[in-house]
Amino acid sequence: MTSHTAPNIVVLYADDLGWGDLGCFGAADLDTPALDALAASGVRLPEWYSNSPVCSPSRASLLTGRYPAHTGVEAILGGSRRTPGLPPQQTLAGELRDRGYATGVFGKWHLGAEASYGPLHRGFDHHFGFRAGCVDYYSHIFYWGNHAPLHDLWDDEQEVWLNGEYLTTVIADRAADYIAQHADRPFFCYVPFNAPHYPLHAPAEYMNAFAHLPLDRQQIAAMIKAMDDGIAHILHTLDRLGLRENTLVFFSSDNGPSVEERNWLNGEEVSYTGGSAGGLRGHKGSLFEGGIRVPGIVSWPAQLPAGADLTGPGAMMDVVPTVLEAVDGHSPTRTDLDGRSVLTRLRRAAPARTEGSAQSGASPQAEPERWLFWEYEGQLAARHGRWKVLLDARESMAAPVAVGEGLFDLATDPGERHNLADLHPECVALMKPRLLEWAATCARWREVTRLS
Repeated sequence: MTSHTAPNIVVLYADDLGWGDLGCFGAADLDTPALDALAASGVRLPEWYSNSPVCSPSRASLLTGRYPAHTGVEAILGGSRRTPGLPPQQTLAGELRDRGYATGVFGKWHLGAEASYGPLHRGFDHHFGFRAGCVDYYSHIFYWGNHAPLHDLWDDEQEVWLNGEYLTTVIADRAADYIAQHADRPFFCYVPFNAPHYPLHAPAEYMNAFAHLPLDRQQIAAMIKAMDDGIAHILHTLDRLGLRENTLVFFSSDNGPSVEERNWLNGEEVSYTGGSAGGLRGHKGSLFEGGIRVPGIVSWPAQLPAGADLTGPGAMMDVVPTVLEAVDGHSPTRTDLDGRSVLTRLRRAAPARTEGSAQSGASPQAEPERWLFWEYEGQLAARHGRWKVLLDARESMAAPVAVGEGLFDLATDPGERHNLADLHPECVALMKPRLLEWAATCARWREVTRLS
């Protein structure tokens, strides 16, 4: 059992939020005061990555500390690969429940629509939200694909009907209530918002606040602002209950901004560019930086510096070992974790730059020995220090291959505009075989798993 001197854990997860969609990451056309204040109270993560450019695998890595291939979830659930859900395995929720934590999730699950793959079977004591990949924000109906509309809103395994209530606000309210109800014991509160994922819905007061923006950006800004207000409510609840000092709050996004044709504006399916990757190349579904580099923030006032930036890269699979070290006082000994704790680096984080830059470039001296790998729908990528190699990279989910073989210096070219593969063949010769071997190990893992 864990004593109540252990930190509470709150994980706030946005959906399709781009690297440039927050004020503290350089957005100049919308205000996000709650998240900007969260960054000011803790450590900003300017080189933080999702383990996948789409949502289900990203969520699997977040909750398990493993690469998507090792979790059994590599594609969008319900898409072309009919994986029914996250296979049984240890999750952050299960780890914390074993340590005496209350564990609740509020919002989008998207790791299995069937109840047997739901949160209550993956370490959570309580779930409020929806199980599929997207729902209408007001009717809470899932209508993606060629099937009859399906209502998808649950309180544990009881279907609930809140027609007309804006889901972003409901999710935040339920999460805040959960925190208040469990203030006398350690808790893990996971809040995966569905904002600003399509369909593009926002209350009139938020739309009116951004009426000066083009319609697609207005819509996204309104949805982000509503989420920011919901996060403000959650953080205020922690403050009001005297819990904020010893609560580790992590915020990020599952992948980069979407340009999918299913984004609806004025009731029609049209492509839009409302989200911002902050000058990074690519969008959701791409292994360019815009698809996988996401805004990240960690705040734990009792233990971490305020107003600092983490130097060097980290990834969603690092959350599990980082949180477990924060709770246990030592790094986890599990050998099946692909992520590594970044807690020591967070404690040593340096003051953030103040000249207005969102600091998107790579730090040449930061953890040069670490390798990070990605694989998605035929695309491959690896990062090692300042260098990133890409194979068959696309700009977005439906786009054709834009770069067959690419090498980019993220320290000088975070926007990946200049392919240096021909100028630095020695880097390609080092990185490409390592990437292909990692991809081969993933393929062998899939085969063993399939046969077991």
